[in-house]
Amino acid sequence: MEIELRINGSAQRLDAPPQLSLLDALREHLDLTGTKKGCDQGACGACTVLADGERINSCLALAVQYTGREITTIEGVDHPLQEAFVRHDGFQCGYCTPGQICSAIGMLAEHKEGAPSAATEHLADPGGELDDLEIRERMSGNLCRCGAYNGIVAAIKEVAK
Repeated sequence: MEIELRINGSAQRLDAPPQLSLLDALREHLDLTGTKKGCDQGACGACTVLADGERINSCLALAVQYTGREITTIEGVDHPLQEAFVRHDGFQCGYCTPGQICSAIGMLAEHKEGAPSAATEHLADPGGELDDLEIRERMSGNLCRCGAYNGIVAAIKEVAK
């Protein structure tokens, strides 16, 4: 089955079976290896990419489902979070960093649009300041085996201001 994906601003055609995950399409068919395969079950967030600006776990998404949508991988990201992660040592080994950054970009957009989280104190004002607890809750779907969470939170907090 031939599908056309829009990845990082350019159209990409590939011949793929209908059960091909978006993650495998990116890594194995399009050589975009920044997106990582961690658990391959949607639990770790290493495979997080943006689909029309929303964060998704690409290991749980079928490539064919994303025809016509704009997919942004870490290779297509140009965002202040990248430098903030370096400044705050929010990357350590770097394996989860692409997913962390894509997730944080999506999370900041969700917050800006007023989407509450389980930690949002005042649901009438979900777009309030992002404190550490709110950031940690909103990023809870992304694991870091090195434990760089303090640096990740600091980087997101800096960019959110």
